[in-house]
Amino acid sequence: MSTSMEPIEAISREIFSQVRTTIVLNMRFLDMAVFRLRPTAENTTLATDGERLYYGPNWLLRRYQQESNAVTRDYLHVLLHCIFRHPFVHSLIAKSLWNLSCDIAVEGLICEWKQQHFSISKEVKRQTVVDFLHTKVKPLTAEKLYHYFLDHPPEADWESLFLADDHDLWYQPPSGPASKPSISNQQNKDDSSDGDSSQPSPDSSGERPGDARPDTSPGVQAAGGVFPQQLEDEWRDISEHVQMDLETFGKQQGALAGGMQQMLAELNREKYNYEAFLKKFAVMGEVMKINDDEFDYIFYTYGLKRYKNMPLIEPLEYKEVKRIREFVIAIDTSGSTSGELVQKFLTKTWNILQSTESFFSKVNIHIVQCDAQIQEAVKITTKEEFEQYIQTMTIRGLGGTDFRPVFGYVDQLIRQHEFKHLKGMIYFTDGMGTFPERKPNYTTAFVFIQDEYNNLDVPPWAIKLILEIDEL
Repeated sequence: MSTSMEPIEAISREIFSQVRTTIVLNMRFLDMAVFRLRPTAENTTLATDGERLYYGPNWLLRRYQQESNAVTRDYLHVLLHCIFRHPFVHSLIAKSLWNLSCDIAVEGLICEWKQQHFSISKEVKRQTVVDFLHTKVKPLTAEKLYHYFLDHPPEADWESLFLADDHDLWYQPPSGPASKPSISNQQNKDDSSDGDSSQPSPDSSGERPGDARPDTSPGVQAAGGVFPQQLEDEWRDISEHVQMDLETFGKQQGALAGGMQQMLAELNREKYNYEAFLKKFAVMGEVMKINDDEFDYIFYTYGLKRYKNMPLIEPLEYKEVKRIREFVIAIDTSGSTSGELVQKFLTKTWNILQSTESFFSKVNIHIVQCDAQIQEAVKITTKEEFEQYIQTMTIRGLGGTDFRPVFGYVDQLIRQHEFKHLKGMIYFTDGMGTFPERKPNYTTAFVFIQDEYNNLDVPPWAIKLILEIDEL
């Protein structure tokens, strides 16, 4: 570093120290995250790879002189990107659309906080857009915004309005310890009169929003390489730490906790594959099927060769497999549960069972409709009966919600020896009902459709499975 840059670097460090202090004093739940990024001087504006915070010293000073709160706002903007793990994204993403979705998501959250320390000149314009999008997308996460923008293209000026940092590093291979990342040089683009135009230029790749969906699963490939699993895991831990602090001290944080707590709960909730989930209810049993695992081809072919058409061993005509034999599907038919969603849920369940050959030839599946009391109970023993029921079913009930009658009904069937290998029950519901006080003798999963209202607790003994509406 040249001697002439040392005073600028010293001032830059002072600015970042002040910025960090401001954020921690006003938002104690971000304490772990604030000091995770290491400021590193580079020929850029502001960018992060999840490890370092790259900035241009000259840009930083001009930015601070133009609007001192803007540097704090930008730092918080980048920090929230990492907390919500926006940089760890699938390679097939529509970059410009994903960038905008992430920027609006974090800026919408900052607008919601209404903290004077983070207020900037573009606040009012951004708030207007955020208020509009809140009527279309809830909660205002990057993933939901991205899905919405695929079908409803955003306004052309929104990208520049919400831009605060350069996202190029999200789509590049991680740099080696001795190498520097390739960051767009935006140093000469920060002299506009609005004090905020020193941001990175829009993506000029010419991409149009496509059908690619964001994938924030661990270790997914970025557009230019693979993010280190360790780095993503570290930000996941930080994210969960922030969520835990908000849940523990949410009342002290007041308005600051609400939106972020909801977004983190959705981000950090365990994602289930529904097909794999159904397999938890399978049991071992014998089926008429050639058992290739226990068949010895050597003896078989030797016998054919030695004794013409007389093999020494015949293939076994049965093998043990894990398939669905017995379980209960309970349907909440209260007024708050949509009949259309119930149909889709049952069809989804049936399609999985059918496509994966999960049925034994004879099964014992009970489908129970219940609101505040049992409205209908149907026993299914074959694939044909299941298919007939799906085609002719009628939603019955539409009253209040009480889960206990279903559990009482299943317990009665067990006492009557109706079930011999019951593995569990799937209860499709909105969650707004009375749960049993005691754990049943079988596994129970409450299945919800994700929306802004159903982030409800279930008893400790139950499994909570949340499906997105487009998963049905």
